[in-house]
Amino acid sequence: MTKQSEAFMRQMLEFLPSTEASYTESVVFNGEVLETVIIEDVFMPVIIELIRQEENIDLIEQIFEYFEEVSNDEDAHLINIFSITALEILGNEETILRTAQKYMGPRTKELQKEADRALGRKV
Repeated sequence: MTKQSEAFMRQMLEFLPSTEASYTESVVFNGEVLETVIIEDVFMPVIIELIRQEENIDLIEQIFEYFEEVSNDEDAHLINIFSITALEILGNEETILRTAQKYMGPRTKELQKEADRALGRKV
């Protein structure tokens, strides 16, 4: 795991403190931080629910502003992990994706479309 990946995990825990116990359980169960597992199973379900409810707009905006920073990071490992987890999951449900796109920055939108194309989804 790179320094940027570690920073990503810490930042997501800051945004989503309710995920702390699940994060810890995942690390203990797997014996290490499995980035894709934690992003997919711990963080993204909470983010998807935030998007679905679209009530805590400030938090959604903060998360997507951070996603834009991540999308513009030079760490290829972080961008790859982010794309194959968070961005692919956002594309799983059309209504979620449409709502999420309202908050995405230009680079995040571009990476999300690339993630969909990689899965063979129509963009």
